[in-house]
Amino acid sequence: MITKKIKITERMGGVKKILVIHGPNLNLLGQREPDIYGKVTIGGINSDLKKMAKAKKVALEIVQSNHEGEIVELIGRSAGKFGAILINPAAYTHTSVAIRDAISSVKVPTVEVHLSNIYAREEFRHTSLISPVAKGQICGFGKMSYLLGLEAAIGLIGKR
Repeated sequence: MITKKIKITERMGGVKKILVIHGPNLNLLGQREPDIYGKVTIGGINSDLKKMAKAKKVALEIVQSNHEGEIVELIGRSAGKFGAILINPAAYTHTSVAIRDAISSVKVPTVEVHLSNIYAREEFRHTSLISPVAKGQICGFGKMSYLLGLEAAIGLIGKR
């Protein structure tokens, strides 16, 4: 199995927990189309997310998967375990009714993020199947999209 899980901290007492999902091909960041995605790596993004989570006293579970069904299963198991989901569905943004339906079904507040501005790219990337069921979307800010998204997810947990 290709999935890589990184547990930051175990849930303790009132610790808020957020599921971070990196979609397909994001494991190739740093090598893949640096003119679009920059030179940031998934490790760099995860490192910055961990630092922010520690400072904000939230726990993260970070997963990267190239498999749609696995992402659907992660989302399906998230209810009751996580206060929010931060997801970069990558190419599945534009194609996955299954991921969209999973997010809609679990009712866990979800923030959609993208490194690039999907609306400034090819026409087929302009439609997100995820955004109608997410609380919001942040795109076009590179690695900062994830950090802004994490800040938003933490805010959503605070509202619950």
